[in-house]
Amino acid sequence: MTTADAAGSLRGRDLISAADLSAAEVRTIFARAAALKAEFRAERRHADPLLRGRTLAMLFQRPSLRTRVTFEAGMTQLGGHAIYLTEDVVMGAREAVRDVARNLERFVDAIMARTGPHQVVEELAAQATIPVINGLTLREHPCQALADLFTLHERFGDLRGVVLAFVGDGNNVYHSLALLGSTLGMEIRLAHPAEYGPNERIVARARELAGASGGRLVFTSEPADAVRGAAAIYTDAWTSMGQEAEAEERREAFRNYQVNAALAAEAPDALVMHCLPAHRGEEITSEVMDGPRSVIFEQSENRLHAQKALLVECLG
Repeated sequence: MTTADAAGSLRGRDLISAADLSAAEVRTIFARAAALKAEFRAERRHADPLLRGRTLAMLFQRPSLRTRVTFEAGMTQLGGHAIYLTEDVVMGAREAVRDVARNLERFVDAIMARTGPHQVVEELAAQATIPVINGLTLREHPCQALADLFTLHERFGDLRGVVLAFVGDGNNVYHSLALLGSTLGMEIRLAHPAEYGPNERIVARARELAGASGGRLVFTSEPADAVRGAAAIYTDAWTSMGQEAEAEERREAFRNYQVNAALAAEAPDALVMHCLPAHRGEEITSEVMDGPRSVIFEQSENRLHAQKALLVECLG
C-alpha cells in the first residue's frame, strides 16, 4: 500500500474505492482532466508527454472495451506504455496475487486491475509498493464514477446540491457514484426493486461522507419519484458480468425501471447517463440513449481524460 508524499498529494497513491479521494483531490483531478481534454481535442496530442518512460501493467480478469482502450491509449498519449495481461496470465490458479504484486512492483510504475472480487485489488494494493488502481470490481468502479462526475462538472461546475437519480440495480457503479457524489455534496438517489438494493456498508460510508459535505442519499422503489427534479438520470445494465444465470429473473424484476421517453419526461431538463455497455430496449431505449439529452458517449470519452488525469497525479 502506497501513501501520499505530501499533504493533499496523490503521488504514489492507490485508488481502490471512490471513498479514497477527498473533495479537494477530486477537484484536482477534474482540473487536470479539463486541461488534458482541451489540449487533446485541439491537437490530438500533448505537447508535454507527462508520463514519458512510465509503464502501467493492466490486469484483466473481466472483459472490457472502455477500460482497456482508455488506459492504454491514455498512457500512449502521455508518452508512457501500458502492458495488457489477461486472466490466463495472472492471479489465482497460476500465481498468487501477492506474488503478482511483488513481481510487478519491480517491473512497472503502477498497476490497474479489472477483476471480480474486490479483495483482489485490496491484496494487490497491500502487497505492492507502487500505485494500484481499481479498474472495476464487483463492489466498486471508481474510475467510472470519476469520469461520470467530471462529465457533470463540465455542465454544472460546483456539484454541491446537484441531484443524480440512478434507476436500476444498487451495483458497483452505483456504489462508487454514491461515495464520490456524497464526498462532493451531491444528492444521489436510487430507485430499485426491494431485493436489488446496494451494499449496506457502502451506504453507511456514503452517509458519513454526505453528512460531512452536505450531501444526501435518497432511496425509493418508484423511478418517477427518483427522477423528478434531477439534473441527471443514470442507468446501467440490469444483468452484470457473472450474473448471466439471473438474466430472466432480473428482466422481470426491473421491467418497470426502464429509462424511456415517459420516464425522462418526468425530468424534462435532466441529462441522461449510462456507463455502457448498454442493452438497448432493456434498461434504456434507443430513443433516449441517442436523444439530445444524452451525454452517454461524452461520459465514455471522459474515461480517457479523467484516467489520464489520475495517472498524471499519481505518477507525474
